[in-house]
Amino acid sequence: MLYDCRSPADRDRGIAAAIEAVKNGELVVLPTDTVYGVGADAFTPYAVKALLDAKGRGRHMPPPVLIGSRHTLDGLVFSLPSAARDLVEAFWPGALTIVVEHSPSLQWDLGDKSGTVAVRMPLHPVALEVLRETGPMAVSSANKTGQPAAVTAEEARDQLSYSVRAYLEAGPCPDPVPSTIVDLTGEVPQLLRAGAIPLEKLRDVVPDLLDVGQGA
Repeated sequence: MLYDCRSPADRDRGIAAAIEAVKNGELVVLPTDTVYGVGADAFTPYAVKALLDAKGRGRHMPPPVLIGSRHTLDGLVFSLPSAARDLVEAFWPGALTIVVEHSPSLQWDLGDKSGTVAVRMPLHPVALEVLRETGPMAVSSANKTGQPAAVTAEEARDQLSYSVRAYLEAGPCPDPVPSTIVDLTGEVPQLLRAGAIPLEKLRDVVPDLLDVGQGA
């Protein structure tokens, strides 16, 4: 079912349907500030598997986790590096994904890269409204692996079809550039993927950030 969140009534129905679907272990497509994402409850292993299956992706590429509040991050990690806190303070909500060591007590199974998780708080009101009710969600770009990322929910539906319970349409993504990914699990922060937030802005906050692509 596709809900047009540009209509207030449809938005309310769509968000309610998405929240119910996630809590039931089903998949939803929702807008973010980068591209549309397909998501599932991060703590329901069969739902995460359904997400990977829908995309045609294996366990070797675990999905990132989206959260609806900065405070949620403290519940997911054992110890958050100071550089991570500085980056979160500067760029969340927004197009920055950070890779951190998650708490060993968490009962989830996101894939084969045990011990670490990529986390982001998106800057989109629809996504945040859903996330604040569902809690952390495993979310990946709403497309089949190898196909273009969806910039509308309708494009996502063309690719993912009936594998998704609820599609939340909020119009075309205004700036469909993927999030920047920074790895904070080592001694020196590393830029893993260039994206919407440029390296120069990141280095304003974390001067010793290493661009592994450039080696400098």
